[in-house]
Amino acid sequence: MKELQFREAVAEAMSEEMRLDQNVFLMGEEVAEYNGAYKASKGMLDEFGPKRVIDTPISEGGFSGIGVGAAMNGLRPIIEFMTFNFSLVAIDQIINNAAKMKQMSGGQFNIPIVFRGPTGSAGQLAATHSQSFDNWYANCPGLKVIVPSNPYDAKGLLKSAIRDNNPVIFMESEQMYGDKGKVPEEEYTIPIGKGKVVQEGSDVTIVSYGKMFKILKDAALVLNKENIFPELIDLRTIRPIDYDLIINSVKKTNRLVVVEESWPLGSISSEISYKIQQEAFDYLDAPVSRICAADTPMAYSPVLVDAFLPNKDRIINKVKEVMYL
Repeated sequence: MKELQFREAVAEAMSEEMRLDQNVFLMGEEVAEYNGAYKASKGMLDEFGPKRVIDTPISEGGFSGIGVGAAMNGLRPIIEFMTFNFSLVAIDQIINNAAKMKQMSGGQFNIPIVFRGPTGSAGQLAATHSQSFDNWYANCPGLKVIVPSNPYDAKGLLKSAIRDNNPVIFMESEQMYGDKGKVPEEEYTIPIGKGKVVQEGSDVTIVSYGKMFKILKDAALVLNKENIFPELIDLRTIRPIDYDLIINSVKKTNRLVVVEESWPLGSISSEISYKIQQEAFDYLDAPVSRICAADTPMAYSPVLVDAFLPNKDRIINKVKEVMYL
């Protein structure tokens, strides 16, 4: 095992797949000469050259459309958004072309394309640069949506995403690019659609993904000291969701808390809550509970940023609430 930063794990996954398959290429703003806005493509221009690591104009709709066309013609593009906030400029290409082309063509066209980049809040970036669109993209059939929480998962899942013949949304966090974690020296992949029980427990199931899972682990340490032992599930993929993993855990713990950074209406936690009441209602000893971002645009003030986001104390209090403590 070796220790890599999250950004290094992403770069290593892309580079390994580009060495294996000449059809894989990377395209986006500042991915080449600048080594990526967050240095997630560092060194790749030097190794693969400007025909496979391509700097683009500031035109997300344009280069996303080029990527979809390239995928239709047998290439395997990786499209980097400097932030998924900017993907809204390209959402027609993603939703109405990439996600639907296989169905609309009667299976004549696969669209093996990965759209990746940072998502969610990264501090004082205010209303238009702090949004989590995880649930938006997960709402669309034809897409797969991945939100890893650590370097090991990021590398293994990104390699699987690049090899997949369907369009994949791969969401990272700007605040996690410097996080370090152990990554195997040898080749490995992680299957898309499989969550992971990171910590076994008996008192309550807590489900999260991406950056929020880091906060969840911190909360669990405090709860463990108070003799409360949660089972922690990292979804890793939010389309498809590993429902069976959650259901089986709830049947054991009889309680569920879901934590996510998206707004509450139409969220991933809403979907999971519905599924649990449908499939495991008789096992629940308390209503399903959730912690989301505030139902308002993000502010600039640090005090309001803290109030907007899920945090460790909110998780601890919510767990105690469902345990009637």
